[in-house]
Amino acid sequence: MQIAEVTDKKTKEEFLRVPKIIYKDDKNWIPHLETDIKAVFDPEKNQQFNNGTLKRWILKDQNGRLVGRIAAFVNNDIAYSYKQPTGGFGFFECINDRDAAFLLFDTAKKWLSKVGMEAMDGPINFGEKDRYWGLLVDGHNKETPYLMSYNPPYYKSFFEEYGFKIYYEQYVYRIYAGTALPPVMERKFQRVNENQGYHFEHLKLKHIDKYAKDFMTIYNKAWSNAHENFQPMTEENAIQTFRNMRHVVKEELVFFAYHNNEPVAFFVSMLEINQILKHLNGQMDLWGKIRFLYYKWRGVCRDIYGIVFGVIPEYQNRGLESGLIMSLRNKIIPKKYYKSMLIAWIGDFNPKMIKLMEHIGAKREFTLITCRKLFDDAKTFERHPVIN
Repeated sequence: MQIAEVTDKKTKEEFLRVPKIIYKDDKNWIPHLETDIKAVFDPEKNQQFNNGTLKRWILKDQNGRLVGRIAAFVNNDIAYSYKQPTGGFGFFECINDRDAAFLLFDTAKKWLSKVGMEAMDGPINFGEKDRYWGLLVDGHNKETPYLMSYNPPYYKSFFEEYGFKIYYEQYVYRIYAGTALPPVMERKFQRVNENQGYHFEHLKLKHIDKYAKDFMTIYNKAWSNAHENFQPMTEENAIQTFRNMRHVVKEELVFFAYHNNEPVAFFVSMLEINQILKHLNGQMDLWGKIRFLYYKWRGVCRDIYGIVFGVIPEYQNRGLESGLIMSLRNKIIPKKYYKSMLIAWIGDFNPKMIKLMEHIGAKREFTLITCRKLFDDAKTFERHPVIN
């Protein structure tokens, strides 16, 4: 087998082609947009390059046929916060061949060791956790939502045999439109509305920059002590993210909670656009954009994808979570258009959110795992700490 670093136009194109080989007969696979993947590896578009570095490789068999790929990366803002300096790898794809998979893992490990890492997490993204993150271990028999990882079942054995251990699990839940919410949620919603100073409102696109700043305020306060190695969101990044969402978001699917007009909580959801993207074969060129608008006009997106909840710590346990869910429900149910909502991703280290999902009648739809491999087997492995 021949492994080669991705360095030029030809190898970059081959890197993008590998999934099409792996999944050519898999009816449940929906290609990620190539423009989204390219952006991960573009220093001008990915802020992780500001204090990070990355390498990627393709693998060919003895006949020169593509059989795998992998990327490895280091975010220096995060890597040295662990007991063992920890890098990451992702975008792993491989034919059903143990030796090929191990060669890809070894290549990533060797490079990460060379740059000072003592462990690696994967499969993860060189960027935000809301995309290309985790190994799918339950849910292979159905189509996955936008930006979520998908892989053949046999990948799991590669990870286990190589010595990876589960660092945490992450879940995606589904709740159907006809599911009756517990009466206690309605009572909490009414109680919050009756308390002076609280109100809920949905996104208004004409003021999208304002809501982007509100999102940033809540996000930075809500996550600063809740997640390992938290990196604050900048105003520039928040505004750009919201502007990029314009074509896939509907105003009534993004809700904010305010107290005395100060932003204190949000729930962001969007159309589950993989029902469109499965017709585009990963291409968002001019023809792809036309087809996207056509399928959107046809109304093929009947599901909602809940991306993220956020509540400032001092406002938690005041019923705002219920208020956001009820506000969204009261807005969309009368339309009788949406069939269900998928809610991603909830870590097993977040028992409060798991309990909330179970409380509202959501069912677990997908399970993914994020793995860690310590390069020194004598070192003690520890799972992700639980959020209290």
